[in-house]
Amino acid sequence: MPQNRTLVNRHCATLPGAVCSDPWGGGHDAWKVGGKLFAVIGTMDTGVSVKCADIETAQLLIDLGRAQRAPYFHRSWVHVPWGLIGDDALCERLTISYSLIRAGLPKKVQAGLHPA
Repeated sequence: MPQNRTLVNRHCATLPGAVCSDPWGGGHDAWKVGGKLFAVIGTMDTGVSVKCADIETAQLLIDLGRAQRAPYFHRSWVHVPWGLIGDDALCERLTISYSLIRAGLPKKVQAGLHPA
């Protein structure tokens, strides 16, 4: 399957408690868990932005050519353009972002989600 919005949405939909919305209007796909963003596809549909563990990890991915700086996001986020990395690597990056955000949720919120 070619990398696109459909691949990201299919993968994210399999993650427990993940929901998609368009909080800014105009055609964004903003995936959240516990009300917190973990993946965003912008209206230009050039790729997906995801959270990294820290600024250093994000910069490493950028330096390795596996991501770009994510505009409008904190420096711990990266933008992964379509086709830059393989489908499996993209799905892994989505899952890592989801896991980081989920782990940072209050314990009470985490307890209300299906097990990861």
